[in-house]
Amino acid sequence: MILNIRVDHKIADIEGIEKADKILDEVLDELKGNIKEHIPIKTCNRIEHYLIVKAPTPAINHPNIITEEGQNALKHLLRLAAGLESMIIGEDQILGQIKEARLAALKRGSCGPILDMIFNKAVHVGQMVRNRTQINKGSISIGSAAVELAESVQGDLKCKKVLVIGAGEMGALVARALAEKQLRAIVVANRTYDRAVKLAEELGGYAIQFDKLDEALSDADVVISATAAPHYILTHERVKKAIPVERRDTVTMIDIANPRDIEEKVKELGIKLFNIDDLRGIAEKNRRKREKEAQKAEQIIEEELELLVNSLKYKKIEPLISKIRKKMEEIRVRETKKAIKKLGKIEGEEKIIEDLTRSIVNKIFHDIVSRLREAAEKDDEELIKACEKLFN
Repeated sequence: MILNIRVDHKIADIEGIEKADKILDEVLDELKGNIKEHIPIKTCNRIEHYLIVKAPTPAINHPNIITEEGQNALKHLLRLAAGLESMIIGEDQILGQIKEARLAALKRGSCGPILDMIFNKAVHVGQMVRNRTQINKGSISIGSAAVELAESVQGDLKCKKVLVIGAGEMGALVARALAEKQLRAIVVANRTYDRAVKLAEELGGYAIQFDKLDEALSDADVVISATAAPHYILTHERVKKAIPVERRDTVTMIDIANPRDIEEKVKELGIKLFNIDDLRGIAEKNRRKREKEAQKAEQIIEEELELLVNSLKYKKIEPLISKIRKKMEEIRVRETKKAIKKLGKIEGEEKIIEDLTRSIVNKIFHDIVSRLREAAEKDDEELIKACEKLFN
């Protein structure tokens, strides 16, 4: 059975997501013996776990955690891949994150044949939606939404100095959105300096070593932070020391990391601090623009979900089909040998008999497989069990 356990921006703010993450780890630890396959997905505004479990699991009673199983879990993943579950409807980054989650799980050995098939299908559906609709036309990302928020606070960013902390996927999206803004300077800081250099060169900015962060903070107008650090990068004390008192009320900081990079107490210094929750207004504006395309995407998802559900049902009976095929082939080979022995050595007839028996078996086998697939589609467990007994 497939199970999806998640917390996301639809039901929790960034603080709620951070707290639920710890609870999800505890839940997974309790389920350990029941899990056959597992793929986690973590982004700036969601934490999801896709599991294939051996037996039904007890309900998780937590206001910020959603649990879905079976077809509902599958539908959610397809909607996720299509960009319909994103804060920024139609954004493309989630598709890459789903691909990466699958590859990482394959590498760890936690992705088995069922989740592999499901995630491949999800990626296919995500691509199909983007090809057949305009859901991502002129698409904005969380990164570009952060830049839009900065502009709404600061006004025109022209001639401003912007510091981007983090040169990963989200940091790169922020930096690229800033590249068109005719900034006074764009500075990229990253723990791996080479990555910061590469991104800064691409954008005509400059990179700094992480230990020079305080220096860069001192005269930055906008700071956008998007690292994968498990702790605060900018604490209240650090920011207090780095930014002069007379500049603080002119500085805008936007934290799009999960867990957060910037301590909430930084607000007490007079700095305008925003996080992922503050992007909801921009996200809502984007959602309204894409409603018609979202409806087209929903139709594609419904059609593809039916195909996926049937494929999973067929997969369930594959061992039985394989057993029947093997049994029939054993009988065919045995009886063919007997017939050839009785006929004696007649030139050319051996091949004719082989071809004839193979053709008869294939036709009978095709009919059996068709009936079994039909039974699987209709959840006719009685017929499937009867076949299992017959060919045991």
